[in-house]
Amino acid sequence: MNLGYIGTGVMGNPMAKALIEAGHSVTVHDLNRESATNLCEMGANWADDPRQLSESSEVVFTSLPGPVEAENVLTNPDTGILSGLRVGGTWVDTTTNSPTMIHKLASLCKQRGIEMLDCPVSGRIPNMTMMVGGDQAVFNKQRPVLETMGKEVIYVGGTASGCTAKLVTQYLGYSNFIAGIEGMLIGAKAGLDMDILARLIPISASASGVMERSMGVVLDGTFASNGTLDIVAKDLHLACQLARDVQAPSRIGDIVDDVLQRAQAQGWGQEGYPIVAKVLEQMANSEVRSAKTK
Repeated sequence: MNLGYIGTGVMGNPMAKALIEAGHSVTVHDLNRESATNLCEMGANWADDPRQLSESSEVVFTSLPGPVEAENVLTNPDTGILSGLRVGGTWVDTTTNSPTMIHKLASLCKQRGIEMLDCPVSGRIPNMTMMVGGDQAVFNKQRPVLETMGKEVIYVGGTASGCTAKLVTQYLGYSNFIAGIEGMLIGAKAGLDMDILARLIPISASASGVMERSMGVVLDGTFASNGTLDIVAKDLHLACQLARDVQAPSRIGDIVDDVLQRAQAQGWGQEGYPIVAKVLEQMANSEVRSAKTK
């Protein structure tokens, strides 16, 4: 199958690699050509822009920072996907996008005879979950290629259902992370040993996947993560906007949104997202650190 992949960064690169390893003919593009070097060494073709890539592709995948980039890559009259993809082709957007933007772009695709799936992802290969929205017949047709990348490929519903589900899970996960750090700071200020508290959290009512994955890098003060603060802040902001759009309460999320923006204001946007813990530590005049790092 002739496939295109636009956006070969931290998320997109291993997904494009999986497509190549599955035997597909893959053409790649990224603003940073060096990010696709390993893919081209594996046999991928390089395209100078999304239009050139789309002209040789049956299905085009995108993995981009957000809604603005997705709209530009699709609709740019000179270099966009729609200027190159043939009628009957498919665009699969794995970006964590805005439901409003997805509806807008899906309508443009339909006008051009292009099929479209919104398909944001969670986790990394080989344990990646794909949340898919769009026409079920299109999903059924593209499911085999999606399953070369995702361990769990879940059809959520119609257009924008995939990105809506992703925003809900991001809202839950990162609100939980902020609450977890606040809880640990309460313990720190009350004199608890952070290493003992960290052992208790996963085996108590406070057990949390996001805390389990991130607690170690807070305790050691590295705050390392593949997910940057800027990306997480963008996702949480989109989730809060979705809540407003559907008139659902988001009081906790609005607080988390504010804390993330405070961290960005300190210039930490390209750091791992757990660095947001430092904002809460500054407020508490205390730290969540292992005794081993002191």
